Amino acid sequence: MIIAIRYFLVICFAVIVLFGGLLIHYSMSPVDDKNATVILDIPTGSSFLKVTNILDEAGLVKNKFLFNLLAVVKKATRVIRAGEYEFNTSMTPSAILRKLVRGDIKKYRVTIPEDFNVRDIARRLDDYRLIDKKTFLELARDKKFLASMGIEADSIEGYLFPDTYNFHRSMSTRQIMSFMVSQFWKKVTPEMADEAAKRGLTLHQLITFASLIGKESGYYDEKNLISAVFHNRLKKKRRLQSDPTTVYDLDDFQGKILKSHLKRKSPYNTYLIDGLPPGPIANPGLSSIRAVLNPAPVNYLYFVSKNDGTHAFSETLEQHYEAIKELRRFQQEAKANNLEK
Repeated sequence: MIIAIRYFLVICFAVIVLFGGLLIHYSMSPVDDKNATVILDIPTGSSFLKVTNILDEAGLVKNKFLFNLLAVVKKATRVIRAGEYEFNTSMTPSAILRKLVRGDIKKYRVTIPEDFNVRDIARRLDDYRLIDKKTFLELARDKKFLASMGIEADSIEGYLFPDTYNFHRSMSTRQIMSFMVSQFWKKVTPEMADEAAKRGLTLHQLITFASLIGKESGYYDEKNLISAVFHNRLKKKRRLQSDPTTVYDLDDFQGKILKSHLKRKSPYNTYLIDGLPPGPIANPGLSSIRAVLNPAPVNYLYFVSKNDGTHAFSETLEQHYEAIKELRRFQQEAKANNLEK
């Protein structure tokens, strides 16, 4: 009897060792060697068995029984975080389980450039399928939503901080917008607001001012000069006459600003209104915000584009007209030289 028991125990031990070895081999063996990317969505509230079925249907599980057993051994059968996951068929079952247990959902690296307006940002995020565009644009003017984030304005324009973000599709449109605004409050400090107040500007006016500078020039070394022009014109109670303000409220405007745009009635058109427009025309970066607070010590009142990203600056209207003539002359000569070639 004792011999039979010992024989039975030896067999059981051998089976356990054999099965354990099989499980270890399984856990360390890639699904296949094709190195194919597989993106899956795990619905909210999915049980581990349902997750296993989803993985199996996607070709990421060779043996459901062994996969579930491995999950039990690794204590990985808890509720898995819902979301979009990116796997590779060269991953082992152990690696797949680790990714699920960590809740390592797929993130999209999205860069929002300085001076994008709300519509530009909505398009960029919609391209990545991260938001509902209609909801985004509605929330951009939702007073309760804005107030909940400390924005005392009619629009979120100016408060969506331009940066590179890592978003995932489990985030709601509201969460993504809130996160971008939280970045604004981290970057735009109380000290900046205090400095703006010394110049007679509210925080909202500071961001509005900065948005004009950003839209006028993306050339960093010029921003303090453009700031000086606008400050000088405001002091002399002259209209800012900033071209980008004339087309801000035209949906999906593309192309060249024409003389007709300068005459169009709009609350943002600084050719027709005094002072700053009622709100930002884009979402400026820190360089534009700092430029408002640190205008160059010059007497310039005018600038004209050189069509290369930079501008010619002038103190008088006569100098301004001369700069325009010089630029046109240069453009005509360049055009003639190109024709000769």
